[in-house]
Amino acid sequence: MSTQTTINTAAPTTYLNKTWYDRTLLEWAKAQLVYAQFGQKRPIPRNNGKTVEFRRWTLFTPDKVTQKLTEGVTPSSQSLGQTKVEATIEQYGAYVEISDLLDLTAYDPVIDDAAELLGEQLGIVADNVTRDAMIADASDQFAGGGANAGTVTATSYLTVDEIRKAVRTLKNNKARRFSGNGRSGHFVCIVDPYATYDLQSDSLWQDVSKYSNAEQIYSGEIGRLFGVVFVETTEGKVDTQSVLNAVNANTSSSTTFVLKNDPTDAEVAYLSTGGNKIMIGTTEYTLASSGSYTPATKTVKLSAAASLTANAIVYSTDCGAIDGSTKAGVTLHNSLIFGADAYGDIDIAGSGVLQTIIKPRGSAGTADPLDQRSTVGAKILGYTAKVLNPLWIINIHHAAHA
Repeated sequence: MSTQTTINTAAPTTYLNKTWYDRTLLEWAKAQLVYAQFGQKRPIPRNNGKTVEFRRWTLFTPDKVTQKLTEGVTPSSQSLGQTKVEATIEQYGAYVEISDLLDLTAYDPVIDDAAELLGEQLGIVADNVTRDAMIADASDQFAGGGANAGTVTATSYLTVDEIRKAVRTLKNNKARRFSGNGRSGHFVCIVDPYATYDLQSDSLWQDVSKYSNAEQIYSGEIGRLFGVVFVETTEGKVDTQSVLNAVNANTSSSTTFVLKNDPTDAEVAYLSTGGNKIMIGTTEYTLASSGSYTPATKTVKLSAAASLTANAIVYSTDCGAIDGSTKAGVTLHNSLIFGADAYGDIDIAGSGVLQTIIKPRGSAGTADPLDQRSTVGAKILGYTAKVLNPLWIINIHHAAHA
């Protein structure tokens, strides 16, 4: 495990214990890597641009005719083939300022605690990047047998039948199983605590406490079912309805209208994004490409004029099934089930991607003339994740018990 530290060697001795801070940062970051622990690892490319390249082998086609041998005749050879998938790395980082008074009077080891907090923060950031990349390109399965997210009802939970269906799909797609460490071949499913609650009610569920001591256990592993190992995370993606509001007053052939209720932060974000779709009553409208929302007046701007009725419900459909009366949408959870080499990511733990950066008091020169401030920072030098085979990873969209 490799990390890098930038440090002023003229600093007080409390800043020189860099090995400890490096290890603390990395351990806390790694503890958050639930999604990232299963990816095909690649080192960060140095002096080779910002693009990293993942590869997967093309499977050979079984054919009993062409692969039938004739006595004494050497058959033609097959050619190895690879599919190349490229992704662009991004940098992530954060830091904290520590005053000389805090450093002098604090009971706790401030720098050590800061390294722990920064490691936890950036570990979650990297894992969220991985999660979102997986979801973006995964094959979709909608609980209850629906064709899209809008068909997932409030009682379309993650069930054993949904898991079996996903396993059947992965098998038919010839997804490779994880193996090694004394374990039989298996797929992995990452779930949030709500999905865990629903699955554990089934009598077929095998809790991790029943495992043999000889078996390797993944970080966050909670149990298994039908050849699937389940790993839990509190960072599972949850899709909630972005907008549920109303028209304040009647409008006539106008591109703008005012919201009746004070918007939530999610509503402001959604309505401020030009091109997004909203429903008013039973009609879909497109938000204007620019100036789609004015916070000071709660004014929404559409791309085309419309005549609206006061109290008409304004809502988005970026979630599950919409209630016919209230227009409230079902909250959807995303549970990912996949095989080996379904996706790839940057190897944080093994290639010096994670850096600790400590700037002691006085290192800022005239910007800190009284030597009052030091900083402790952490940076992911470059990170990305990418699905390599969409057929080997399935996103099950489902509801959950409250």
